Amino acid sequence: MADHNELGKRGELIACSFLKEKGYSILQTNWRRGRLEIDIIALDGDELVFVEVKTRATSLFGEPEEAVNPQKRRHLVQAANAFVIKSGYDKGSRFDVISIIIEKDNCAIHHIPDAFYPI
Repeated sequence: MADHNELGKRGELIACSFLKEKGYSILQTNWRRGRLEIDIIALDGDELVFVEVKTRATSLFGEPEEAVNPQKRRHLVQAANAFVIKSGYDKGSRFDVISIIIEKDNCAIHHIPDAFYPI
């Protein structure tokens, strides 16, 4: 596996642990519908949370959350709609982004609840 894939997987594990510590229930990780993927699907109380995790080794080229561009948002919304239809979940939902920078032995986590709204 390429180094960036390893870093991404490590970031997703860190994000899951972070959310569990905050009381979230993790329902799915790496949920796929065709080419679309949601990194983490969790419950925050009764609210369904679709989480995109972006992990980088440095912030030298910008913050990781800046990679969640309009196209990525559209894909997340499409995948979330597919999940809701398949699961039949009928309560509220939101989109969060977790930005992680892992530099040597330091790990900075930035959780952005309600990072964007479906258009």
